[in-house]
Amino acid sequence: MQAFPDVLLSPLGAGLLLALLLWLARRRLPRWALRGGIVLEVLCYALMTPLGANALVGMVEAQAPRPSQCGAPRPSAIVVLAGGMEHAALGPDDASVLSTASVRRLLAAVDLWRAMPDATLVVSGGGPFELAEATLLAHFAHKLGVPAAAIRTETHSQTTWENALNTRRLDGVPARIWLVTSALHMPRALLAFRAAGFDVCGFPADFRYLPPQNLGDALPQSGALQKSEAALHELVGMLLYRGIVLKHRLAGDMPAPSAPTASRS
Repeated sequence: MQAFPDVLLSPLGAGLLLALLLWLARRRLPRWALRGGIVLEVLCYALMTPLGANALVGMVEAQAPRPSQCGAPRPSAIVVLAGGMEHAALGPDDASVLSTASVRRLLAAVDLWRAMPDATLVVSGGGPFELAEATLLAHFAHKLGVPAAAIRTETHSQTTWENALNTRRLDGVPARIWLVTSALHMPRALLAFRAAGFDVCGFPADFRYLPPQNLGDALPQSGALQKSEAALHELVGMLLYRGIVLKHRLAGDMPAPSAPTASRS
């Protein structure tokens, strides 16, 4: 993902860049190319509005499997992925630095654990600071009532791909798991965890799609731009991960992705 220019993952950046290119090449481009450029500009505008942003987010979140699709036997381990920190923590109990996504993911994971209190709760995530995200989330989970003995942490991952590989290396974590992450992030996370050899049941949280509210949804808003950027990041990430999976499968140096377990009717 780092190799992909961030400006192209932003409707605003891409729209401005495209407008500049169209202006500079306006006398040399054929009419069909100019028309195509205008269509892309309209698309960039739409993705800066709540109407377009939520449509894109809804399309990605719809790919996240629901818990009801998980067949028997139900997993005995819950893996929750950290979702970021606002800044460095003052200590392991400083939950105030956790991002909204991290908190929502953990709350969903703890709710799931309460329904199956014999399960192991695995928290995965490193982060850029001295105290890992997983450490903060584990302390938070303990405050919410999960016994320390039921919590495992993986504190070195910097990407979703590393989340999957490093969690797979933890002793005692079964191959069949519940995976808890944001609904928008779930499709990409599933690719990584299945490629690492896990049999995954999805438990999406932190849904970001909102239905249309009023005519103002057709006007650009900063929140809508952020939503579109997040969704585009996930779509490009899914494409890159599919390429990585294919490369490793052809090379034979990674477990083949496990198939989703069919639910029982």
